[in-house]
Amino acid sequence: MTGAAARRRGDEGGATAFACIALAGLIVLTVVIAQVGAAVVARHRAQAAADLGALAAAGLLTEGPEAGCAEAGTLAKRMGVSVRQCEVEQWDVVVVVVAEVSFGVFGARTVSATARAGPVDESE
Repeated sequence: MTGAAARRRGDEGGATAFACIALAGLIVLTVVIAQVGAAVVARHRAQAAADLGALAAAGLLTEGPEAGCAEAGTLAKRMGVSVRQCEVEQWDVVVVVVAEVSFGVFGARTVSATARAGPVDESE
């Protein structure tokens, strides 16, 4: 074999190896982006549950704080989160919810959200 033929034979498969490495990198990048997206979705879901729970609790305050917080808990459970705290301060309700989000091989994290609901202050 001549020197040129030997060099050509040594380069065979180089493009295939590069393509495989590039494809693996793209797959890893896609998985990371999907995990970040899952965290954002979980945070938005938790905030929506906190908002709706606070509104539901404020709507039932005439029946007592326990009834309002129980309704917030029921609503949060239906949305896949749990109520960590429900406080009634006069006619305002503050609801804090938490949700678990899985990051696959990176483990699980907890996201939380807080919302306040009550009557509108018309003095302003």
